[in-house]
Amino acid sequence: MNIQIIDTGYFYADGGAMFGAIPKTAWSRRYPSNETNGCILSMRSLLITTDSGKVILVDNGAGNKHLKQLGYYNFFDLVDLGDELRKRGIEPGQVTDVILTHLHFDHCGYSTQTDKKTGGLSPSFPNATHWVSRKQWENFLHPNALEKDSYFIENMQAIADRNLLQLIDTDTNICPGVELRLFDGHTPGQIVPYIDTPERTYVFVGDVIPLVASVSPEWISAYDTYPVISWNEKIRLLDEACNKGQALIYCHDAYTKCSTVKKVNNFYTKEKILL
Repeated sequence: MNIQIIDTGYFYADGGAMFGAIPKTAWSRRYPSNETNGCILSMRSLLITTDSGKVILVDNGAGNKHLKQLGYYNFFDLVDLGDELRKRGIEPGQVTDVILTHLHFDHCGYSTQTDKKTGGLSPSFPNATHWVSRKQWENFLHPNALEKDSYFIENMQAIADRNLLQLIDTDTNICPGVELRLFDGHTPGQIVPYIDTPERTYVFVGDVIPLVASVSPEWISAYDTYPVISWNEKIRLLDEACNKGQALIYCHDAYTKCSTVKKVNNFYTKEKILL
């Protein structure tokens, strides 16, 4: 099992939105911002290759289809994920599986691309099974009022049309050493992949815990549609991570990619920075 982190680009999010009810006097000590409260966030993808021949991608960033529409976020340093894979000796057609933690634009935008000749959309990874939870898919098709602006049908329709979509209802193993678990709160049915290596288990925590600063259970983003559920789900994830020495990979932290965590009394914090 080999794991590589790929940063597909960066954008600015409002600090107040990222940290919800936490006052700036507190969150600014943990995460930097500019003069307008803009916090730089990464859009992190994970490449997993296995001895059995699996080539797995977890999330794929915003892509380039909706950048003007999403100009508020001031995207920068975007990379073409296909080119990044080729630098690692992998063609997009060799990707066997794409795990989408959820379907907000900054996690699945590169799933499809515009064909320059026809103007139509086609899958970026044409031979890959795309793993999505059924609850998230249904929320994507019929979004609630708080999430509707984060979903774009163009990111996923071609995947469904070509029968590349695999929906899951429960925790699922897609191959030895890669388990998909479901967590609610930020959005219904978010997938959190658990990747077992001889060294330790790595957990791509997605927007359950987007930043190291978000390890504190009460530090819940205003983007989370069900904050009380988010709190409970973070506790569930963190207790196991602390007890088993699991490493958390943060999808949005521009400064820390991965760490272990520890619990001191009732306080959770990062322990050792990795990767």
